[in-house]
Amino acid sequence: MESELNALLVEAQAAIAAAGNGTDLEALRIRLLGRKEGRLTLVMRRLSELDPADRPRVGQLANRVKNEITAQLEARQANLGQLVPAASPEFDLTLPGRRRWVGSRHLITQTMEEIVGIFVRMGFQEELGPDIEDDWHNFTALNFKPDHPARDAWAGFYLDGGWLLRSHTSPVQIRVMESRPPPVRIVAPGRCYRPDPFDASHSPVFHQVEGLYVDEGVSMAHLKGTLDQFCREYFGPDVRTRLSPSYFPFTEPSAELAASCVICQGTGCPVCKSSGWVELLGCGMVNPSVLRNVGYDPDRYTGYAFGFGVERFAMIKYRIDDIRLIYENDLRFLRQFS
Repeated sequence: MESELNALLVEAQAAIAAAGNGTDLEALRIRLLGRKEGRLTLVMRRLSELDPADRPRVGQLANRVKNEITAQLEARQANLGQLVPAASPEFDLTLPGRRRWVGSRHLITQTMEEIVGIFVRMGFQEELGPDIEDDWHNFTALNFKPDHPARDAWAGFYLDGGWLLRSHTSPVQIRVMESRPPPVRIVAPGRCYRPDPFDASHSPVFHQVEGLYVDEGVSMAHLKGTLDQFCREYFGPDVRTRLSPSYFPFTEPSAELAASCVICQGTGCPVCKSSGWVELLGCGMVNPSVLRNVGYDPDRYTGYAFGFGVERFAMIKYRIDDIRLIYENDLRFLRQFS
């Protein structure tokens, strides 16, 4: 048995030195020292067959062989480094590294931050409000009459107790005016909810930015100048704007703002329906009834308000023809804006 152990050590030393990778080295360790079928293990199991006087000597030799094999396995493993050579088919060291994909803000978040940033630089203060509103702040205080179509059950997401998911961010204007005296100059971004079909141009959940400025002597000229400057900041210095009459319950007079099409430069295309103009937002002078509802004196104070959809601005600027692309979480699409 002693000669068998010495021969096993010599054989093991040669095999360990010849091992070319970590896989071969691990297989060799199992073959030599494995608990069940390892060659040294099988030899040590036969110690009980020896004469009692010989067992201590042979046992000591077996332990020395085991320790020597273990030490040589560890030394060889250290020499192999990563245990996988460049020539191994499992790993090609010549391949380029895999780049980690770094996340970024969503397109809508980027657009909202850009829009709000423009107005903040113009002197507006950002204000936020709750997504769940009551009838007073969402409708009544904004001069929506009891029979107005916007109050219909099919035009809003109603909750128990007379609450609803806000259908626009205009309630933020009411909450701010109720809490402080003029002058008030705010911009209110946020998420809104309407039971619209989810199609190429509509979504039941969308984002708006509302603006409000109330003080003594505020006029329609201030509104036009503010929106004109905003459009030049957002779309570029060559964009042109125009106002046309419209109607909203909370503004009087009311107007629609349109801008020259940034895609065709006003020459006519499918986006602007060959008109050269793209409608952007609704605006107007704050209705005196709204000022009274929040405790402001309409004989002393005037103001303007405006509101628009963030998705629409993003779609126009980045030439996106389907709003569903923004919300389908397709990374191939979203990474274009990272």
